[in-house]
Amino acid sequence: MTATPARVEATDALLDAAEAMLVDVGYAAITTRRLAERAGVNHGLVHYYFGSMEDLLLRVVERFTDQLIERQQTMYAADVPFIDKWRQAMRYLDEDAESGYQKVWFEMQAMAWNNEAIRDRVQKVSQRWIDVVSPAFDRGLVELGVDRRRFPTKAVVSLVVTFNQGVMLEKLTGFDSGHRDLLRMVDRTFEGLWEAQQHASSRA
Repeated sequence: MTATPARVEATDALLDAAEAMLVDVGYAAITTRRLAERAGVNHGLVHYYFGSMEDLLLRVVERFTDQLIERQQTMYAADVPFIDKWRQAMRYLDEDAESGYQKVWFEMQAMAWNNEAIRDRVQKVSQRWIDVVSPAFDRGLVELGVDRRRFPTKAVVSLVVTFNQGVMLEKLTGFDSGHRDLLRMVDRTFEGLWEAQQHASSRA
């Protein structure tokens, strides 16, 4: 059944309001009435259109992720060296902190810790990121001349995803254990590998 313009407008307003509130006050402070008031709609529409507050909040992170994954796929598809893609991805890390995505993402992870149904959907969001990053790194490691028997793509992606989450969490808590130094170290490593490959190609 095709959604009416009024329904589309109301659901978008609720999703936008929920996204803003996840960033501003966190999921624990969001009530149906507060959300509806911020969205400018009747509070009964929350459950009428989404069934539950949990489903609405999950839709927020899924919608937000859709937008960023499309951006990431475009970036990885570009005809530029992998090291340039890596550096752009690290710039996106800063952009995603400013946009509020990282706060939304961790708010939903916190909800998932004690709710299996939420956890299943949050895991699917995580897997979507891995599915985008894995083929990009598979090609990138070949480009950089990395021995994938010693450094399997799956292990490298797991390492990158894990330390990126650490960086994001530190940003949210206002703590810095030296993650900028970590990112510079990784960048220097990739740069050294890239330069070695370029040198080998020129000699060949």
